[in-house]
Amino acid sequence: MSNVTRQEHDLLGWRDVPSSASYGIHTLRAMENFPITGRTIASLPDLVVALATIKEAAALANRELGRLDEVRMRAICMACSEIRSGKLHDQFVVDLIQGGAGTSTNMNANEVIANRALELMNRSRGEYDVIHPNEHVNMSQSTNDVYPTALKIAAWFAARRLGETLASLARAFLEKAGEFSDVVKIGRTQLQDAVPMTLGQEFGAHAHMIEEDRLRLQQAANHLCEINLGGTAIGTGINAPAGYASLVREKLIALTGIELLTAPNLVAATQDCGSFVELSGALKKTAVKISKICNDLRLLSSGPRAGLNEITLPPRQAGSSIMPGKINPVIPEVVNQVAFAVIGNDVTISFAAEAGQLQLNAFEPVMAYSLFNSLDHMEAACRTLELNCVKGITANRHQLRQAVENSIGLATALNPYIGYANATSVAMEAHRTGRSVFDLVSEQGLLSREQLNCVLEPQSLAEPGRSGDLRNASSGHGEMTGAERI
Repeated sequence: MSNVTRQEHDLLGWRDVPSSASYGIHTLRAMENFPITGRTIASLPDLVVALATIKEAAALANRELGRLDEVRMRAICMACSEIRSGKLHDQFVVDLIQGGAGTSTNMNANEVIANRALELMNRSRGEYDVIHPNEHVNMSQSTNDVYPTALKIAAWFAARRLGETLASLARAFLEKAGEFSDVVKIGRTQLQDAVPMTLGQEFGAHAHMIEEDRLRLQQAANHLCEINLGGTAIGTGINAPAGYASLVREKLIALTGIELLTAPNLVAATQDCGSFVELSGALKKTAVKISKICNDLRLLSSGPRAGLNEITLPPRQAGSSIMPGKINPVIPEVVNQVAFAVIGNDVTISFAAEAGQLQLNAFEPVMAYSLFNSLDHMEAACRTLELNCVKGITANRHQLRQAVENSIGLATALNPYIGYANATSVAMEAHRTGRSVFDLVSEQGLLSREQLNCVLEPQSLAEPGRSGDLRNASSGHGEMTGAERI
């Protein structure tokens, strides 16, 4: 054995492992076999911590059940505690996408924990006769219950962070809704003028949509709390002592603070990836709706001279290498692209979940890769949308008011006061002549300008029932208005 390597043995033979490495031969082979994404387990700190937490809970449960001695248990738990605090994450070097249903991930964790535990006992790395990755660190476990449980715990924490970010984004839209509550604008359906509303109502709707999805995401994340730990290889619990499943769950609850449940049928739970599909579906729904909101922000801010120009997004960078003064809506654009990726990830997760056979799904690694990409990227996208876009949006009030007064859609809002026939006639003349509905209604004596302003008062638009106060506004004419005549 040289000074820079140590020899380790597995069923395929002997290999030299770097002496400085806390991982071992199984991890070494996985590194050679799976040079796929370049993204390792270490890139997901939640997953590394979840793996260490499970190993610690298992050691505590095995000790209590008399299977693991006190000295080994303490060394394993100390190593796990260090990993949970952020140490040794650089030793989790296996690519996230791998064959073997996550076995390489589980073995990477077993080897790092075993070798660190050996060091804590003043032993050398690789002295597996003292603490063995499989015999001791993996005691009463299988990849098939450790890996999916670790994914669920890691995803639960990631989903919670995303939920907090969504809540903050919803609040930002709600604040803008309050700021814009007095800004009248024309609503649109099918990109055509519809009826008046307030910009505050438009932004308030965005806030409601996001908050609604946050709650759906939370519900989906709660279903991750049902775990198959203790089922070992296929859910029968082979090689695990009686009472282990219940006890290891109790230890895991104490360590994570998550109210975990042991699945009522461990054989079913070991092959069922439905909770990942459900969470991914909730993520897709959220991404689709936020992307739609970003489409609206880009459209409403289009221009500034030849577009709608109803709102102005905060300028973040120069928009062109050739067109001076051009500023693009880069933040909504990047969020759109994240949404497209989340939708694609959902397709991958759906196919991978369906592709499982019999008692195990071998494709959980690609589900993990896709799911955590969606969770992490959505959190980052929502954060930049809030901080670099929504908080800095301003309303172009004059443009919005002018559009309302010039819109033929205003006739619909006036229909209850001047009658359908009059409203139709005014709308057709406005379309033919290019004149505003506002001016035509006033000139024809159907309503005074004071009454028109009353109809278009933001509170009346937000709460149409309040428009009965119109009769109290002076018409400025000696005869009854059209609304009073009909």
